[in-house]
This record gives sequence, C-alpha cells and structure tokens, in this order.
Amino acid sequence: ESGVDGLITPCHEYKSFATAAELNRDQLQSKFACEVIRFASACMNIRTNGTIHFGVMDSVEDSGWQHGQIRGIKVTQPDYYVDALDYIDKCFRRDVRETARKCIHPPVFVEVISKDSQEQRFVVEVDIEPTSTLVKNKLFEVYLPKYKEDSKKVILTKEITLYQRLGAKSEPVEKNDQISFIQGLPDRDAQREKAELSSMEAHTEIPQNLGRKLSILLNDGKSYMDDSLWYILVTNRCEKDNLNHISFLTQLNIFCVFDFDADSNVSGLYQKYKEHHTTRCYLLQEFSNESKSSNPPFQKHLCLFDQTSWIFCNGRSDYLGDEKPCDENTWIRTKKKYLKKAITRICDEILPKGSFIVLFLLLSPAEKSLVDTFQEFYTEMSGAEYIICIAESRENYEKWAGLAQASCSIETLEQRSIVGMKLSHVDATIQKLLPSTAQPRHLPTFTRGLCTLPMLEEEKLFSLEILCVDECDNIKIDLLTEKEIQEIEQKFYRGRKIIWENFWLADKGCCGEIIEREACKDANKLLDDILRGSKLNCSVAKLKIFHHPGSGGSTIARQVLWKRRKDLRCAVIKSSHPPATVCMHALAFREYEEKDVGNCLPVLLLIEDYDEDYLEELRNELMDAVTTRKIVCPRPYFILLCCRRSNDPERLCKAYPLDTVAVTHKLTDSEKTLFKMKLEKLKQKNVNPQFILTFVLMCEEFNETYVRDCVEHILQDIDHSSPDTCLMRYVALLNFYVPNSYVSLSHCEAFLGLGAYTERKTRAYDFKSHLSEQARMIFIELRESTTYISSIQIIHCLVAKEILHQLAGNEPQSQLAMALLQEKTLFDNRFGRDEFIKFIRDLFIRRDKRSRGDNTDTLFSPFIEHVCEAEDCEKAIAVLKAAYEQLGKDAFFAQQLARLHYNNEKFTEAEYWAGVAKFHLPHDSYILDTEGQVYR
Repeated sequence: ESGVDGLITPCHEYKSFATAAELNRDQLQSKFACEVIRFASACMNIRTNGTIHFGVMDSVEDSGWQHGQIRGIKVTQPDYYVDALDYIDKCFRRDVRETARKCIHPPVFVEVISKDSQEQRFVVEVDIEPTSTLVKNKLFEVYLPKYKEDSKKVILTKEITLYQRLGAKSEPVEKNDQISFIQGLPDRDAQREKAELSSMEAHTEIPQNLGRKLSILLNDGKSYMDDSLWYILVTNRCEKDNLNHISFLTQLNIFCVFDFDADSNVSGLYQKYKEHHTTRCYLLQEFSNESKSSNPPFQKHLCLFDQTSWIFCNGRSDYLGDEKPCDENTWIRTKKKYLKKAITRICDEILPKGSFIVLFLLLSPAEKSLVDTFQEFYTEMSGAEYIICIAESRENYEKWAGLAQASCSIETLEQRSIVGMKLSHVDATIQKLLPSTAQPRHLPTFTRGLCTLPMLEEEKLFSLEILCVDECDNIKIDLLTEKEIQEIEQKFYRGRKIIWENFWLADKGCCGEIIEREACKDANKLLDDILRGSKLNCSVAKLKIFHHPGSGGSTIARQVLWKRRKDLRCAVIKSSHPPATVCMHALAFREYEEKDVGNCLPVLLLIEDYDEDYLEELRNELMDAVTTRKIVCPRPYFILLCCRRSNDPERLCKAYPLDTVAVTHKLTDSEKTLFKMKLEKLKQKNVNPQFILTFVLMCEEFNETYVRDCVEHILQDIDHSSPDTCLMRYVALLNFYVPNSYVSLSHCEAFLGLGAYTERKTRAYDFKSHLSEQARMIFIELRESTTYISSIQIIHCLVAKEILHQLAGNEPQSQLAMALLQEKTLFDNRFGRDEFIKFIRDLFIRRDKRSRGDNTDTLFSPFIEHVCEAEDCEKAIAVLKAAYEQLGKDAFFAQQLARLHYNNEKFTEAEYWAGVAKFHLPHDSYILDTEGQVYR
C-alpha cells in the first residue's frame, strides 16, 4: 500500500475482502461500493491516480497470511461487482456524479494462479483516474452505503464526508481543516495539470524498433529466414478481419498448432491455413495420449514432420481415456494435465531445444489455458529463450503477461514480446524476411515447359524431398551477409553433407565452384545411356554409386540431381517411410500436371545409405505399379540413383560395370590440380586449413601418414583428463566402428554438464565455446534433414580411427567401451535416446558383410573382433556381458555371448547364454539356430 507519489503514479490500497466475498448480493455490493467510493473520493480530492485491490491482504490479523500477500477471492457473479458502482449515483452530489463515473473505472478481474489449488480466484481491481479536465474546481464529498443487519437493508450514512489520502489510508478531512483544504483546490489542480504535462512529455519518446525486434526474435538472431527452425504456434480466436493478415503463418515451417479457439474446426485460422497446407488434426487428449513405439527410432514421430499437427485444445470428446463421462468441469480440471503431457512429448521426445521457436500469437483476450501452456513450455525449455509473443492489443498482452509472471518475470516477457504492432504490419514484415513467395516453385514437363508446384501439393508427397527447376531461387540473396555465405561454404568443406544452397550460391558466383570429380562425369554418362534406352533398361532402372566414407559420393550423387533438375523430375527419397508410400508418391510426382500419363518425364530418385531389402522392395513396388498402368515407354519410368558407403567400391564396380560408379579417396592428376587450386582460394579468404580439415585431407587423398601426422598435430597439448576429451574418445569409438553414427547435441550437453538456464542470462552456455580447441577442430555439427535434430560427429572415420589410437595411451578399447557403458548421463538422457541405443547396439552386434560393401564377412562386430584379436576373448565376453546388463538384458546380446563362447570352445557357458536368449525370445529362428550350433 502506498501514499501519493507524483499524482500520476497510482497510490494503492489493499482489501482482503475474504469474508465479504462470501456474503449475499446486497451485503457484498454495499461493502464493495463503500470501500471503492471512500478510496475514489479521497484520490479525486487529492487529484492522484489510484488503484484499490480486493483480494490482497490488508492486515496481519489473519493467521498464516502476510500484509500485501495476494490471496484472491471467489467471484461467482462478476456483475455483482460491476453493478455495485451504481451506488455512485446515490453517494455523490448531483453536480459531480457524472464526473465521478468517468474517474472511477469499471472493475477489472485479474485471475490468481496458485500452484497449490485448482480453485479459481481473482483479485478485483478498480482504477481511479481524476484527469484535470474532469475534476478542475470540483470537490467530492460522499455518503457511504452501510448494510443494516436488523432491517436487512442498505442505508447511506447520515452525514456527507470529505475524504483525502493521508499516507497509505483514506481519511476524513477534519472539520477545522475543511476550509483550508477547499482553498487548496486551485493549487492541487495546477499540480495535476503539471503532472499530466510532464507525463505526456516523458512518454513522447522514440518508439521501439519493433520490426527489427520481430526479425531477431523470430529468426533466433539471423537476418533472414530459412527452414532450419520449426515453429510451434499457440494461438486463440482469430477475428474475421484479422484473417487477411495471417498469410505469414502459411509460409513458416510450422510443426504444430495449439489452437484455443473453440470454433477453429469450423471457421477461422484453421480453415485459412488448410487452404495452403495439409494438416493432421487432433483433439488435445488424442495428441497427448497417442501410442508410442520404439522401433525403429523416430518412426513413431515421422508423421508429425510430414504435416502440420493441428491440436484443438478447447475441443473434447464425450469420454476420457478411461471411458468415464467427461463433463465441462472435469474437462477444465484435466485439460492442464493433457497440455503438460503433450508439451513434454514434444520437448522430450521429438524436437530438441534450439531447433524450434514457440510463438504465442494473441489474437483475442487470453484465457487461463494459454497461460498454462506458456508455463509448461517455460518449464520444459528451462526458460523463455526460444519463446516469443506477438500481440497487437496491449490489453490482451497485459492480461496474459500478468498471469504468466507467476513463472517468468515481466522484464523477460517484455524482452521476448512484440506488443502494439498492427497484425498487418507483422504480416508484411515477416513476408519481407521470408524467402520470396512471388515466384512459386516449378517442375519441368514433358512438353519442355514448366508447371507450378504449390506447397499444398508438395506436402502431399511427404516421403520425397523434391528438387525443383528453380530450387533456392526464393532466397533473397541481398539479405545474406558475406559472413553467412562463407559459413555455408565452410561447413561443406569441413565435412557436412552438401546442401542445395551450396550449388545455388556457386551458380550465382557468390562462392567458388564445387569441384566436379571424374566419377560425377561417369555417373552422368551412365545416366545418358539409361535415358537413351539401352538393352539394360526396364521400367525401373538403377544407377549405383559406391564410395569410400568421406570421399564425396553423396556430393557426386546430388551434383547429378542438380544438373538434371531442368530435364528430369528429381527428388530424394526419405527412406524412413515405407516403400509402398514412397511408390505411391513417386507415381503421383511423375504424373503431376501431365496431360498424358504415357508421356511423362522420367523421375530420378536418389536413395542414400539404404538397406538392400528396402531397395528391392521399393523397386518391386514401382515395377508392379508401372505394370498396372499398361503403358509401353521406350525410356524408364523411374531411375533409382543408389548411393552407399563401401570400404571396397572398386570391387563392386567391377561386378556391375554397366550401371555402377566407384568413388575412392584416390584422386586423378586433373582432380589433384583442381583440389589444390580450390585450397589456395580458400586460404586467400583467410580460411584456417585446420577448420576445413576434411577438404585438406581429401586434397592429400587421405594418405595414412598425412592423416596420422595431422591428428597428432591437432591433439598436441590436449588435456587428457577433460570431459570434452573423454567425449571425443566416445564419439571416435562409435564413428569408427558404426557407419553413419552420431551423438545428439542433447547427449553432449548433458555429458558436459551444460544447459543450466538462468533467467537473467539468455543462455547460460554456448556449446562450441565450452569445447577445447582440439574438439572444435575435429567435431562437425550435423542436422538431420527431416527433423532438423542437431548432432555431433567426428569429421571423418579415418580421423576417428587415429584419435582412438593416439588418445588411448595404454588403455585398451574394451576398457573404453566399459567406461562408455557406465556413463549414466548418456544412457539416461531422454532426448534422442533411441538413436543412441541403436548405435551402441550396432557397436557390439552389427557384423560386417561383403554384400553391404564391407571388406569382409565377419563372425562378430568389428569392435568385438578387435578386442578378441588385440586383447583376448575374456575381455570381449566381459564387455558384452556389461552391454547385456546396461541395455535391458537384450536377447540378441545373450545370443552373441553364446556365439562368442562356442567359437572359443566354452560350451557350458555357450549353452547357458543360448538358454538365456531363448528364454527372452523362445520362437526366434536366429536364436534357435544359435542354440543348435551350440549342441552341434
């Protein structure tokens, strides 16, 4: 509670009102009006702004409560409080009644959020604002209403009273002082006018640059927008007039929408968005309770990345999951639980921190569920760093922020919010940041023309990453800084998989050309042969690229697609989808906007790091589909460009010389010249060769001695005891023995003890800054193309091999693996756990097979074979036993233990472990075969 402070700053008075709030209508209204009118008249006589709060403790008499503590009161009938101010007409003199009504604002009901109770309570506030033009030369004497218990009626006090603010209280002006008080009115009027003028001058300041603030917050600090971030939209009812100004939402990479408009399924924002995108709709409880499966990793969530999930948060079914009838009150109580489950699912299982922005778009007054949603995201994301709010109406924002401050300070909310910017201005500002939408994407047609590919149609073909004729032309090159262009180029030369932007920037002359290796020319020649219709051709042709790890095979495959995008329909297969789905989408892609399905351009489909069974199933699906069309075509319908790692690509090329290209680390003389020239150009740009190590090693053809010397130079003076050196060894162990393995950024952060969030510091860590210089050189950050999940990998498997050797000291690899199995933080980290466990399983179980392009067929995983050869069989058994225990007593680990024992003539132990495996999976044919081999 406070006294007068400059007249414009409101004074405050608190009233518990706990008892009065429970009274009947007449009692409540007379008590409420009495307190408001006494306080208001005192403020108006002094000419000060004021606010009286009901539901805040005004004394310390109540046990367990403190003065000024927010308690809240039950408000079952808000109109009782609003109508109570009708007493103004009875309590003020006739000549000032209208003025009093204008100075006393209607009650405001501010909801109180209590973590200890679900009961709805409010603080009721009444603001007093005696502006100089209204109150000048006026005096406000009042009668006060009092409820008489004996007559059960409200009467007014007999004497009219003149009140003033004295300190933090409203007190009557003594009779002896009334004349001097009245004589002081002109002075108080003059002070009020002066205070208002000063306040106006103070508020005449340069407005915030909300356009810049919007672009910085929405892009996580970048000056342009791309598809590297997902957006989670939380919004409420969109008025009809605003539907014309939300076009920017159709251009954002929206993962899901929490929609709190009860009518969204029949009108409004949902209908507008659905015109441009395919959507997958859920009720809130359906999304939060959707069944989970763990095999294969992320398979259960892939559908969420293909289409925007639209979650209707105010819609509900008539029954809850346990089939108990769900009335409105039950739904209100359980909705918060469903919100928590849904948000936990997104943040813990699907999207990693830093890969998405939560956007609160307040289009109408916010309800409590919107605040609950904010608080759940704030908790799950450890702060507001990736949460922003946009509100055109400051009133809507202040109601939402007032409730949200229970978990986050108002200062932080202000920093993360764009308030007062017209929605049409928000739309135009974001549209300017987006890749240009003036030119839609196009595909080539059989008639050598072009057809438009709207986003809605493209999203229907979600198992394909489509490469258009004008791919990347929507990028506004003038928004890219030289530093950003250089970063895109350098990431590729550090070892990241090439992206379409690399080719596009090279074509535009913004960076150096991408080197075309001889194997790329060979692949294009073979492709020409296929297109000319040689005898090898059938409806579904294959062109295979086998490559040494890190030799540029993936780059060559994508170069072929980039060069052919104007003549063929090109796409990359997302092999996480079933072959039947890919086949259906590939057919639709081929025939899209073509007049005659018999005369269509061939479709060039790139599939990378595939499983042979998957490829054959896909090929059969495509061939069957073509057969049902009964169309004879001299050229193939589909060409599968199959790109896969191999330790012996030349052997595979010799086996299939007419449709296979081998890519090795060995460079031709002309390639050596090109690589050396490129390296010199990069050096001229002041690029440190150690930070494009993969390219440097490629220039040296990954010469074993050069790799060894290079790694030795990098590891000089490394701190062997530091956590990031330990992490380096673990990642090296996985990367060397398990192809395409990685460790999620979330796991790395957990292992290094990073991620602690403090509200006053936007982020308590930067991952790279916490790594040693050596780790920064050998780690490359990758981002999964479908889910945009960030992960860490060593720049090349040969570098991983050297790191394992040079950092080992006297420690055998079995001991390193044992240490890895004991790392609780890595195995307990919830996010990306499926992938991490899969790579650990492969380390111990996955065998080399020549059919997969490996050098040999091995009896056990390369790691287990290394331990057996370099150490002894007992160490291999010990580490497999530890893995069996750590990974939940997996039957196949028991099977491997049985195989390892009988291959070393330990038959009693082999029989035991075969029995253990059979106990877990009694009907598995592989395990039964192992049991048979033991007895054999």
